Parts: sequence; structure tokens; C-alpha cells
Amino acid sequence: MRTREIVLEAGKTESQYWRDVWDYRELLYFLAWRDILVRYKQTAIGILWALIRPFLTTIVLTVVFSVLAKLPSEENVPYPIMVFAAMLPWQFFANALTECSNSLITNSQIISKIYFPRLIVPVSAVVVCFIDFLISGMILLALMAWYNFIPNWRILTLPLFTAIAFAAAIGAGLWLAALTVEYRDFRHVVPFLVQVGQYISPVGFSSNIVPEQWRLLYSLNPMVGVIDGFRWAILGGEAQLYLPGLILSVGLVLLLLASSIWYFRRTERTFADVI
Repeated sequence: MRTREIVLEAGKTESQYWRDVWDYRELLYFLAWRDILVRYKQTAIGILWALIRPFLTTIVLTVVFSVLAKLPSEENVPYPIMVFAAMLPWQFFANALTECSNSLITNSQIISKIYFPRLIVPVSAVVVCFIDFLISGMILLALMAWYNFIPNWRILTLPLFTAIAFAAAIGAGLWLAALTVEYRDFRHVVPFLVQVGQYISPVGFSSNIVPEQWRLLYSLNPMVGVIDGFRWAILGGEAQLYLPGLILSVGLVLLLLASSIWYFRRTERTFADVI
């Protein structure tokens, strides 16, 4: 009786690798669903935590920057709506960084035993954060109803800025996931980066308060363009996008995404040995 030998040629060519990613897409769904169940298992209010955390953060930022610091809102929009329009992409990005950086370590058992494209693990972590992002969007709808705020046609461009935020989360997440396998120091660095990033990004305040001569330099933070885009799409009115900053941010996001895939593909062959 003849037996057929199957040889797994992991990552032999780029086309082979991406075909493998597609073939293992059900594993991505499984990992994402498992992480959702584990995240809210044995919690008293379950998935409501996806609503409570950004809502409480919005209240704190509104009190600090609007009530205490007396910073102005954009286009006289209620301050909580302006803050939450930025909180949505920032919370998604920050959660994706945190979850991605630990994703390969927490799945070390499966990575060290069987072959599959390792890219699936951090991407599934980002998908879970994206589901939280969609759930959190209900708070924005509630705030709009509370303040009787009606967005204009710009809201139709929101999927474009959501795609940019997703690309930024994948790009930064892949870098940190790969680096954390080799250098566990990043498990301590990432929470610090997220905390600092929230203060230097225009989450609690409008980027319009940044002096004009510093706007382009400020846009070197890729999340500045993403957050400004979200506000432009959600708040409407006469608010204008700072186009040079947006183009710079989008370019940096694409560079971040391409370089992260390159570095992840270069190092993933060693994950099973190092992890």
C-alpha cells in the first residue's frame, strides 16, 4: 500500500504563506471567539465592561480638560461627544497594542506544538479588540441622542478612518508581538507606552490647540491623523481636516504596517524555539 507524504513548506514563498493564512482562517475565528469568552468569563456584568471602561474614561477626561483646564470644544460640540469621538479609535488602538504584545506568549503551548501561520495569533487579538470597539460605539449613539446631536454626511466616511485605525493597530501590534517573544522587557514597556500615548494624542483635547507651526511635527504620531479623522467624520460642522497632517499620518501607518509584516515574517520561524 502506497502512502502519500505531505511536506509542510512553511513560508517557502510569499504566495504560499498567504495561502496558508487563508486556509487557517477558521483557526483565527476560533482564537478570537475563545478570547472573547475568556475575557468576560466569571465577571459579574460580562461584556458590559466594554461599555463601562471607555465611558468612565470619557467622564474623567471631560472633567479634567473641559471643567478644570477650561479647554474649548470643536465647533461648540458638547465636550463629552468630542472626547468620545477620539476615545473610540484610541481605546481600540491601545487595547490592540496590549493584547497583541502578549498574544504569542499566552499561546506558546499551541505555537510550540503545531505549524500554522503565526500571523493569525496577533491578528485574532486585534479582531477581539475591534469587537469591543463596535460595542463601545453604542455609547457614542447614546451621547448623540442625549445631546440631540445629528451628524451630517461626513459620517459616511467613518469606515475609511476605521480602516486606517485597524491598519495602525495591526502594524504596531505585529511589531510588539514579535519583539516581546525575543525581549520580554516589552511586557513592561507596552503599558507605559499606552499611558504616555493617551496624553500626547488629542484624546482629551482638540488638536486645534496645537500651534500651527507644530501641527505637522505633531502629526508624526500616526494616531493624530486617525483621531482627527474620526472627529471630522463624526462632529461634522465647519471643522476642517489638517490635510498635510492626515497625509503624513496615513503614510506612517502604511509604512508601519508594511515594516511590521516584514519583521514578523522574518522572525516567526524562530518563535517556536525562543518562546
